[in-house]
Order: sequence, then C-alpha cells, then structure tokens
Amino acid sequence: MVKMSGSQALVQGLWSEGVRAIFGIPGGQIMPVYDALYDSEIRHILARHEQCAAHMADGYARASGHPGVCMATSGPGATNLVTGIATAYADSSPIVAITGQVAKPFIGKDAFQECDTIGIVTPITKYTLQPMEPNEIPEAIKKAFLIASTGRPGPVLIDIPRDVQTGVSDISIPDKVEIRGYKPHIKPHPLQIERAADLLLNADKPIIWSGGGVIIANAAPQLRAIAELLLAPVVTSLIGKGSFPENHPLSLGPIGMHGRPEANKMVCETDCLLAVGVRFSDRSTGRFDEFCQDASIIHIDIDPAELGKNKKPNLPIVADVGIALNELLAAIKRKLAKREETAWSKRVEEVKEQFQNGSFGESKGYQPQIVEKIREILPSNGILTTEVGKNQMWGELYYKVIEPRTWITSTGLGTMGFGFPAAVGAKVAKPDVPVVDLAGDGSFRMTENSLAVCVDEHIPVTVVILNNSSLGMVEQWQRLFHDKRYSAVKLSGSPDFVKLAEAYGAQGFRAQSIDEFGKVFKEAIKSEVATVIDCPVASEEDVFPFVPPGRGLKDVLYGAEGV
Repeated sequence: MVKMSGSQALVQGLWSEGVRAIFGIPGGQIMPVYDALYDSEIRHILARHEQCAAHMADGYARASGHPGVCMATSGPGATNLVTGIATAYADSSPIVAITGQVAKPFIGKDAFQECDTIGIVTPITKYTLQPMEPNEIPEAIKKAFLIASTGRPGPVLIDIPRDVQTGVSDISIPDKVEIRGYKPHIKPHPLQIERAADLLLNADKPIIWSGGGVIIANAAPQLRAIAELLLAPVVTSLIGKGSFPENHPLSLGPIGMHGRPEANKMVCETDCLLAVGVRFSDRSTGRFDEFCQDASIIHIDIDPAELGKNKKPNLPIVADVGIALNELLAAIKRKLAKREETAWSKRVEEVKEQFQNGSFGESKGYQPQIVEKIREILPSNGILTTEVGKNQMWGELYYKVIEPRTWITSTGLGTMGFGFPAAVGAKVAKPDVPVVDLAGDGSFRMTENSLAVCVDEHIPVTVVILNNSSLGMVEQWQRLFHDKRYSAVKLSGSPDFVKLAEAYGAQGFRAQSIDEFGKVFKEAIKSEVATVIDCPVASEEDVFPFVPPGRGLKDVLYGAEGV
C-alpha cells in the first residue's frame, strides 16, 4: 500500500498494463491525470480532435493486437470520442477510453461540461466503469484491460470524477482481478469438432470463410493448414483480409457487395461452408435467405450471440477461434490420409482464371492501377489503412493482403475519416514499417488536422488521396439508383492538398499518371516526414463488380448497364 492520488494510481495502473502511448486531449475535468502524466514515461500524443484520438487508439490496437488507450475530458470531450468508440465496437477492436467527469457533488446538477458519459456510451461499449474512490481506480484499470482484450474484444470506458482523481488514499496495484460472471467460453465441445471434421471431409465442394476473428485470435496459420489439407478455397470478409494470404493459390479474396466476383460465385456453389470468426454481415452475405441455402454451414465464433443471429448454421461452435481451429486441424489430420486434386479444385481454378483475366468487364482505370501499384511497392508487412467509400472498395478488390494486421479499415460502422488517424495509431504501434492511408478526398477532409499530429510527433505516415472532388460512393449510388439526380455530393471549394500538407509542415505531391505515382510513392514511404499524395481521378469511374442492396451474391453487376 502506497499513499498516492487517484491520478497517480491511474498512471501507475496503465504502466503496469504495458501502456506506453496514450492518444488524447486535456481539459478541465481530466487535468489532474495530465499532471500525473507529466512525471510518467508514458508517451502522450496530442490529438487535434477527440474522435481522432479514439481512431488512433483503434489503429494502434489493430496493428499491435494490444489495447489502445485514448483520453478526453468530460462533456464535449467525452461525446467527441463516441464515433471512435462506436467504430471500435462494431469491429471488435480493444480500446480503453478514459474520460474525466465533474466532481461527485456536482453530478446530476447540470454542472459545466457535465454529461452522462456512462449512459451515452453503454450501448457502444463492452463494459463501462466509474470508480468513486481513489483506491478503486487500479482495480478498474485491471478490469478494463481484461474485458477489452479477452473473449470478443471491444472498447471499455472508465469515467472518473475529478475529485476521485485528486483524492489521496492508501493504494496498491493488483496483480490480477476476478470479475464475477465474466468467463468467456473458449474451449469447443469435442463432439462438435469431430462432426465439423466429418462434414468437411464428406463435402464435395467445401469453402472456408475467414473473418476478423481469425486475425484477433492470431489463428491464421491454423486456418491455412486446414485449407491446404482439404484443398478448400478460402474467401474472407472485408475485415478478414489478411487472415489468409491473398497471393495463395487457394485464395479467392473477399466476398460481399464489392467482393471479388470469383469469391461470390464459388460461395454460391459450395455444399459446405466453414465460417470462422465472421458475423454474417449483410454487406458480406447479401440476402440472408439466399446465402448458402443449399450448403451445410459450420460457424465458429467466440461470441454466442453471433451464432444464428443473421444466418442459422447447421453446426454452431462457441469457442476461441484459435483453440477450435487447432482441434479441428488435429481431427482432420487423424481422418484424412491425403487429398488429391478434385473436380471442385478444377472448377475453382477455372472460375479464378476466368475472372482474374478480366473477362467480367472491369475497366482497370487509374484508381485500380494506383491500388495495385501500392501493393507492388509496399512490403508485405507494410500496413494499409483505408477511409470509407470508393477508395475502400478499390482496396478490397485490388489490394492483396499477405499478412495479418496489415489491413485496417472500418467495416461495421463505415466511418469516414477513420483511416488517417488509424494510420497514425498503427505507425506508433509499428514504427519500423511503412504505414499508408488510402483515402478519398471526402474522408480526408474530415480528419486532415491529424497532419499536425504527424508533424509535431514525428509520425511519418503516407496518405494517398483518390481525389474526385465528390462523395464518390454516394454519387455512384445516385447515378445507378436515383436517375443521376446528384444531391449534395459535389465537393466544391476543394483545397490544394499539396499546399495543405505543406502548410502543416508535411510534404505534398501530385500524381497525374501511374508512373508519377510510383515515383513519388516510393519516396514517400521512405521519408521521415508525413506525406500527402494527391491523385486527381474522375468521379464517374465507378466501382464494379457490385451486388446491389437487397440482392443475393449471385446478382452481381459488372457495369451500370446491368442496373
């Protein structure tokens, strides 16, 4: 037991959890914590908006696999975190958000900068805590990190009244903590594993669908081993890109609204689907009633709420994905001597060759070429984040992800402005690898002030802007489904992004051809200064293939004429 303030206890508790970087903005009701940070070795990275601080913590978590930490004051500081917290919640990303609160005697009195932070964020967090005495803070920190990072990960928020931060008490930092009622189910039932192995081995046309849960569980090697044993092709969800190397012969790429056409086609033909760490999102499956309607579905997930939520599986398995795949791999090895090339293997290769040769009418315009050039130049361990919109979909279709945790994008919430601050957080987590944000001009404008963070904190990320002076994906939908009635999508008054970067002290380039882009991109990722590359593109260049909303995966459009 050591006499210390609540703020000092908070900082010591964070240090004991391995926290070495925090993203945040100070304010009146969190100022005691910042005073304690002054004497700490924890690096504080001053964001320019609290939403960006949350996205930075999220990017840090996804790149590193460890919880990211963000911090804000009460009232508007806390509410500005909400979009970033909701983004992390939708994508099962472990962040710990710490907010100041007005002193206990003022709670409920409409005090200056008071709001019910706990009430606001409860629906978008895995758990919330509000220590009311200084000696409760270390246990709250320990609980927050345990809950955020175990089971199905997610954001946890700690809201601390100001007088609890300043109060002094005899405090100790616990080595471990027990949380009554919190015991994530991680071991699969042995009989379910045996049945899953039998279903897969007896299938004529098996497919594996790999999601973000495989990356979270660090289970990519086990999944690859199973695929290679079964000679089963692998598709991914959008967030699952990287859980299986997309340069592997068995890879078909992502499925869904803007998935690879060969992936969508083969999923429609399978007779047995092994779905691992996915949530059967509508953007991945299209119509739930049509998705794999003639196939046996095995669904492995650590969250029992996901099993049958959108699509009822034939065999649900609640378990940690890594443990389940280890046991499934062992069961398959016991039962399978050797699998030779099958008619299904030949069919998969035939369809892959058909679509990857471009026979589905893809334009291969400037934007896909930029994405492919990024992949050509960026090393396999380089990290690509994306914004939301056409840039994200070009990335989904044309950027082959080789390693886990090198593709970071907002999928569940679809948050514009996510990619750039997430790239900052990823670069803090992985300072020795290049980090690139693939952006649209609409998204980049929302969080471009993070350039100041990059310059001040010497965080050299690269931003590639596919600049069409439009909210491009909205424009595409208005073109296809609203008779070209373009409402509120044209971004007039566009800034000169090169000059904007230079105004912040970063460097900027403009690339108007693929050769120009390749040259400046190589320079950018080696630079010690944040770089913005402005790539003027046509807003009329639409993203295809495309499964229209409300349709099944078989209803793929390869151009506007199919609408």
